[in-house]
Amino acid sequence: MTDTDRDSSIQQLVLKIHSRCNLACDHCYVYEHEDQSWQARPVLIAEETLDKVAHRLAAYTVDRKLESVSVILHGGEPLLVGPTRLRNICAQLRSVLDPLTTLDLRIHTNGVRLNRAHLEILKEFDVKVGISLDGDRAANDRHRLDHRGRSSYDRVVQAVELLRTEEYRHLYLGLLCTVDVANDPVVVHDALTALDPPRIDYLLPHSTWDNPPPSGPSGSPTPYADWLLKIFDRWLEQGRTVPVRTFDSVLSTLRGGPSLTEAMGLAPSDLAVVETDGTFEQADSLKTAYDGAPATGYDVFRHTFEEFARHPGVRARQLGIEGVSETCRGCPVVQSCGGGLYAHRYSTERGFDNPSVFCADLRAFVDGVAERITERELSPAVRGGAELRLAQLRLGREVLARAHDRLAGDPDADEAWRALVRLDTDDATAPHLNSVLAHPYLRPSLHGSWDGRAGLARFMTVAAAAAVHAEAGVTLAWHQPDRELHLPTLGTVRLARPGRVELTVTRDGFRIHGADATPDEPPAEWRPLETLPLADGTSFLIDDADPHRDCYPVPVAPPLGSSDLRVFRKRLRAAYELLDEREPGRRDRVDALVVTTVTPLMAGMGVRLGDHGIGALGVAVDFEPEEFVRELSRAGRRARLTALRQVADLSVPGNRAGRLLEEASEQLGTASYWRQEPGLRAEALAGADRALRTLAALPERDLTESGAAFAAQLRTEWQRLHD
Repeated sequence: MTDTDRDSSIQQLVLKIHSRCNLACDHCYVYEHEDQSWQARPVLIAEETLDKVAHRLAAYTVDRKLESVSVILHGGEPLLVGPTRLRNICAQLRSVLDPLTTLDLRIHTNGVRLNRAHLEILKEFDVKVGISLDGDRAANDRHRLDHRGRSSYDRVVQAVELLRTEEYRHLYLGLLCTVDVANDPVVVHDALTALDPPRIDYLLPHSTWDNPPPSGPSGSPTPYADWLLKIFDRWLEQGRTVPVRTFDSVLSTLRGGPSLTEAMGLAPSDLAVVETDGTFEQADSLKTAYDGAPATGYDVFRHTFEEFARHPGVRARQLGIEGVSETCRGCPVVQSCGGGLYAHRYSTERGFDNPSVFCADLRAFVDGVAERITERELSPAVRGGAELRLAQLRLGREVLARAHDRLAGDPDADEAWRALVRLDTDDATAPHLNSVLAHPYLRPSLHGSWDGRAGLARFMTVAAAAAVHAEAGVTLAWHQPDRELHLPTLGTVRLARPGRVELTVTRDGFRIHGADATPDEPPAEWRPLETLPLADGTSFLIDDADPHRDCYPVPVAPPLGSSDLRVFRKRLRAAYELLDEREPGRRDRVDALVVTTVTPLMAGMGVRLGDHGIGALGVAVDFEPEEFVRELSRAGRRARLTALRQVADLSVPGNRAGRLLEEASEQLGTASYWRQEPGLRAEALAGADRALRTLAALPERDLTESGAAFAAQLRTEWQRLHD
């Protein structure tokens, strides 16, 4: 299976277990929009249907080797199945899927019937609970009334308060709120945050070009953007204490990260819906487009999840930038907006080949967020390599602190944190901690240290490596989930078996052993990493073992044997000797790549940068020194720009100025690469000149002070290469 195939796997299942609802919300996409297929469906999912769903999904997870899947119990109102049937459904899903993958089991409910009996069942099977609530009483009751026209507010809030108690708090997933611009946005947000949710989702009301959304009382051309931005401002004012998925997604995509919601961004859809009769459908939101829009013609009795995943309608929502309209493809905020929710693009005339009906609002919202988060002051990181490395080090410290925040309360993690604090507050040992925090593969490792035993083990090895470098007297212990225990920047310990380990550091070195080791167990095997010293007194690490080094666009090589390592070292030394001969003053340039870590790549993969911190370089085991020298200058520019963007704003995120800076930098790197080819060199320099001239013609506000300084450096570099 290719990486693309795996990326487009179905990993979320919305499972309809009851097709009716005890509320009569007038904005509901199931009952109040174009598709009315619910009327012909069974009220309750049958046991044989549930069994077939579970086993179909289990087979798919095995075939696709999925590490996790999410199943969301849905409706209608899923709690209408009653406690007994709810328990049977949860038990069946757990018994079939738990042995094969990590099952993230959830339920989405209006909360009206949620009581202690339900919560005991949900607690037993670790089912996370999301609840729909549209704000304060007035906002909620504008739409969310029961069939007798009565308010649902008090009953829902009572359920949320029960869910917030210590006994059930760990099940509390968050609140979902449908936007109505007639409501006061700040009042809505404050009402929701008062319920202390782990997360809030603000959802635009389902609409199409045939049935556009209400325009709101303000007369603004972008009422939904205005509404959301008022909440965004309030959210910032409160210190972003509650994650808001729409906001977090835009913040992520503006900085080049992934989308966090199907409603925005270009991430491929990974969602399937199974109705109470076993019918496979696409996303429920399509019910707002036209009658039959979500239909596939498939069901779990005759079709597999693999067949569903290949359905043309599913594939259409996995095309990324190619799946949006021509208008969207030319829009500067498309990476954040993603063309909006697929259903919201529909018109009778053009099908789904339109921008979102909320297009103007989405553009205004993304632009508004970008403007609000832009740091316009000059960052010291733009001035030179030393300042940039210092800024990157601060970023590493922040990630380390966030990792501990997630693990706080675990006695092993807390002991490691105390050791890290001691190292950091001692002038003699702080540089050793810094050397570990500056390792380019550390941040990818720590980003995985949010939960679970694997995350804890990664966090512990950071403290252990720093202590070993500092020769600090410390003993740390933790559960190691596998035999390979890697100490970043140092090497790998191969244990006799997984389990609890204890590491003791003294001035004479370190000792690590299984806490429950038996006398006849073989000792742990130690494979240190090698360092290559250079003629100028500097050196770098050859890291062929860090489990998080695999962040290049091509495959990394497995750990090298001693003879292969000798050959690799010899090639690297020859490459640097040639580099010093060709570019003797390169280290003084602001864009010089200071390599701290080299990772061997598979043969034929060339010289590459990866998605990691500054200082790492991937080099094929069979690289030629000549190619290394030519590529290093281009790699230095790319690495510097990537690192700068991680610590400073060069432009308003998402605007054209940022892309022009990247284009100019890339063309200058290409000009350096073709230094021996005058025609290609001149072509690249002309491209850089065009990009810089276009950049200079943009409004001055498009660049920050840091961006303007960076652009000036690029122009100086262009002049040097041109002359």
